Amino acid sequence: MSTVSFSFEVNKTIPGFQGRSGEITTPHGVIQTPAFVPVGTKATVKSVLPDSVEDLGAQAVLSNAYHLYLQPGPDTLDEAGGLSKFMNWNKPTFTDSGGFQVMSLGVGFKKVIDMNGDSLNSDDLIAEKRERLAHVDDEGVTFKSHLDGSMHRFTPEISMQVQHKIGADIMFAFDELTTLHNTRKYQERSLERTRLWALRCLDEHQRLTQQRKHKPYQALFGVLQGAQYEDLRRKAARDLGAMESSGISFDGFGMGGALDKSMLGTIVSWMAEELPVNKPRHLLGIGEPADLFAGVENGADTFDCVAPTREARTSAVYSPDGRFNVSNGGYKKDFNPIDKDCNCYTCANYSRAYLNHLFRAKEILGSTLATIHNLHFIVNLVDQMRLSINNGDFSEFKKEFLGRYQARGASTDS
Repeated sequence: MSTVSFSFEVNKTIPGFQGRSGEITTPHGVIQTPAFVPVGTKATVKSVLPDSVEDLGAQAVLSNAYHLYLQPGPDTLDEAGGLSKFMNWNKPTFTDSGGFQVMSLGVGFKKVIDMNGDSLNSDDLIAEKRERLAHVDDEGVTFKSHLDGSMHRFTPEISMQVQHKIGADIMFAFDELTTLHNTRKYQERSLERTRLWALRCLDEHQRLTQQRKHKPYQALFGVLQGAQYEDLRRKAARDLGAMESSGISFDGFGMGGALDKSMLGTIVSWMAEELPVNKPRHLLGIGEPADLFAGVENGADTFDCVAPTREARTSAVYSPDGRFNVSNGGYKKDFNPIDKDCNCYTCANYSRAYLNHLFRAKEILGSTLATIHNLHFIVNLVDQMRLSINNGDFSEFKKEFLGRYQARGASTDS
């Protein structure tokens, strides 16, 4: 069964840019690109049913290898028939390699990467009063579980073994995720470490693919690092774009690491210019509307980010006029939907006043309804980008949408 059933085809491009529309074919279905992929870290998109995720238009979901390794464990998912079957999601799935958790555990920071290019420059920086839970060396990473304090070891080989058992359609090579805090010298060392790990991932991926021929083929994406440095980003793209080992090459590429948000489109274009045009590119951890436009325009095909779901659980919801907190007092008697032009389940059935009540009463349904709306908003936005590429009017759509969305800032309470 593991004969390759993965492919990518470009349909149309954005004149003068690297952006394009296309199709990724996987064993669990086709992904029309560009596409936003909701995050279901622990084999669930928080607070919503898989049926709801499908109904709001999502084509795939992304789960996290680190978290699923710790709980319930890769053997459980393997015996269940893989991630899609385990979570009752009969569509394509992704797993990231756990590289993000290595970084966040290592320096003790919260879940959000600092994406300010003016940040401090230190390799030893660690969040105040936080324990360093992960230690990186050239062979892999030793880390302490955030669940019970037990010690574990990830290497490129172990990451591949874990991800093969989880069974996602698209996996990512194990990499070291640096931050904008790290020095240039460390970025260079880390880039070489990630390059060597990528070779080891290809070797182990090929071994496991042959060993598990009874399973559907799983695609492997190499991950590009290099922070805000053009030469490092281009080198990573050239190295992994041309990389072969054990007779195979990467099926696609993940654009990873901390990206200076003010340079996001430029950094994506550096990598896209060096990568093979016939393989898909996934931009990891990006989900704000302006950033999605920059990513699509400059060559990213798929995206994932926890922002739409995380913000929904704090009552922050998206609208064409910006983002606002529906729990604020001004919405207590606002009986309009979040967005009168939105056709999601939440907007078709509930008012701002009702969501205001749910959040103030601390009812779980508030998070559910806000999550459905936010995911629909972002998934549909990227779908509209794809349609505009195919229609030849992407630039006009970008100008129109962002002109309205950013008129009062990306976040508004008015």
